[in-house]
Amino acid sequence: MSVVGVGLDLVEVERARAILSRHGERALVRFLTLEERAYVMRQPDPAPHFAVRVAAKEAAYKALQSLPDMRAVGWHDLEVSRQPDGRPQLQLHGLAATIAPGWTLQLSLTHTRAVAAAVVVLSSGQP
Repeated sequence: MSVVGVGLDLVEVERARAILSRHGERALVRFLTLEERAYVMRQPDPAPHFAVRVAAKEAAYKALQSLPDMRAVGWHDLEVSRQPDGRPQLQLHGLAATIAPGWTLQLSLTHTRAVAAAVVVLSSGQP
């Protein structure tokens, strides 16, 4: 396995809360897939879950920049989901899936009341 890219991003939860308060459904639709929106809105406090997904997509975008044509990847081309055991994973759709077939993306998420963070490692081969 060879590491090709690493991405890290932080999002302030209060900033995410302000975006949701100001733009509501429009922000959810812009940044999240339908499945992500459903998950976030099922949470007692959607803001940290929204923030960590935005951080994950930004971190993934940064990790994927070493591949050609990745600058055109959009918010809905990257989706945060959960594996059966609860671990987060990134699913690639659309342009991201066509540009990065066969690459492995490892995702780590964390959030507190104040900040949400994500790290993505892009590698060739299986972990």
